[in-house]
Amino acid sequence: MRTVIKSWIPQCLRILRPPCRFFHRCNRLLTSQIISYYDSINQCKKELPEYFNFASDVLDEWLRLEKDGRRPANPAFWWVNDEGEEVKWSFEELGFLSRKAANILSEACGLQRGDRIIAVLPRIPEWWLLNVACMRTGIVFIPGTSQLTAKDLLYRLQASKAKCIITNDTLAPAVESVMPDCQFLKSKLIVAKGRRDGWLNLKELLLVTSADHKCVKTRSEDPMLIYFTSGSTGSPKMVVQSHSSYGIGFATSGRYWMNLTPSDIMWNTSDTGWVKAAWSSVFAPWICGSCVFVHNMPQFKPTQTFPRIKLEKYPITAFCTAPTAYRMLVQHDLSSYKFMSLKHCLSGGEPLNPEVMAKWKVQTGLNIWEGYGQTETVTICANMKGMEIKPGSLGKAVPPYDVQIIDDHGAILPAGVEGNIAVRVQPKRPFCLFSEYVDNPEKTAASVCGNFYVTGDRGIMDEEGYVWFVGRADDIINSSGYRIGPFEVESALIQHPAVSESAVVSSPDPVRGEVVKAFVVLAPAFVSHDPEKLTHELQQHVKKVTAPYKYPRKVGTSQKKIGLLTV
Repeated sequence: MRTVIKSWIPQCLRILRPPCRFFHRCNRLLTSQIISYYDSINQCKKELPEYFNFASDVLDEWLRLEKDGRRPANPAFWWVNDEGEEVKWSFEELGFLSRKAANILSEACGLQRGDRIIAVLPRIPEWWLLNVACMRTGIVFIPGTSQLTAKDLLYRLQASKAKCIITNDTLAPAVESVMPDCQFLKSKLIVAKGRRDGWLNLKELLLVTSADHKCVKTRSEDPMLIYFTSGSTGSPKMVVQSHSSYGIGFATSGRYWMNLTPSDIMWNTSDTGWVKAAWSSVFAPWICGSCVFVHNMPQFKPTQTFPRIKLEKYPITAFCTAPTAYRMLVQHDLSSYKFMSLKHCLSGGEPLNPEVMAKWKVQTGLNIWEGYGQTETVTICANMKGMEIKPGSLGKAVPPYDVQIIDDHGAILPAGVEGNIAVRVQPKRPFCLFSEYVDNPEKTAASVCGNFYVTGDRGIMDEEGYVWFVGRADDIINSSGYRIGPFEVESALIQHPAVSESAVVSSPDPVRGEVVKAFVVLAPAFVSHDPEKLTHELQQHVKKVTAPYKYPRKVGTSQKKIGLLTV
């Protein structure tokens, strides 16, 4: 991709400069006004526009300001990997390439507005192009982690009725193995250097496809994204987010929690399959005009991350990673690193231990600003600039949310009393809350209690409005920020001939917060097998049957009924 950019993008960009456009029929805005405009919608000072599209109303506005010389010179997108490769895009180059990708989806793939595509790709530049291309075409984008197995892919393809899947050479065989059972799938797009029979090649098509594309006009409430999220029972549910919910909903948290400006370079370590990538690697930084920095590392390695990426080498100003990563990092001596540009550190996805926050502060001189939200929401609570950080708290409610602690009947509880963390949805539902669980009206209705959307998390609010996380109301396991439903792991285990019954629970872990612990009742033929070898075999089995991050790190076996086992 880097070679392609150097060889042909500049000439095409000179030819295809779009005319200046206007911003919601208002006068052309300055840099600060773009951020302020969308922040004011979150603050309920302005009405949500009837029509909104993140690509045309945000990215293309930054493109115009960039060309007018009214945005800092840093890139819009900056990607590196461990082999020394590097890609940098301006907002103009991002616009140019995403319009090409939009034409590929519409023409070569034969997709129409409202169709759904599944994209299962690692942290490569094409993932960002496809994200924006779907916005431009009105196609619904469904991300997935690269750890998905053939079974996971089959379920997602069937449940979503996706008409196209986009992946790489690694996962293409898994897709091909389930193709006979995917009646809705019409096209397959691969991101690879070489060709593969039956697949369209994105890299080749980008070289020959026109960049002449007009962005569709989407209503604010039109669907833009679908994420599969684990529940305590059953298979993962499909959460729908609209063009405005994520496209506008991160303006306030981007500005005040992530503390982003057009001069900032934001590095978020999340996998592209997780919702945090949408939060901190797409919508929040780009609505603030910041640069999205990406390091394509297959796995987070604390002993290598700082020497190789070197926050001292790249001018990264904002860094976001999961508490698990911070816990790993503070175990190493960071005092020898000089973070000349880094000024703001963020965390989310799971609770952050106060002692980890304190160690990070001692070793780097920087605070960690924790935030809290869900796939179904934008940022619900956060420690925002200007606030006192209370270590261990999630911070205060982020506009437009009215966050309360309620009982099981929807009544607001007094300060200091544990209850359900909830968001007010009556008399007016916040625009940045998810639209629905697809094809699951019962689950959608069950998420509301009285006048509130219930997060499923338990917490306490102090007298100053700070929210403190206590735990899940259900049995979802949050391991290193990965949400794992026990049912999914139990279903995988029961497929092994050694397992007659299984039960999966959460188990505390000093690094990951929680890990999956499985109790299994062995079939008679396996009772005499070596426990250590059988445990390893069951773990490997789960890794093959479902996404590897779900495998049980602890396993207890018995001949007796599970009810007799204790954690």
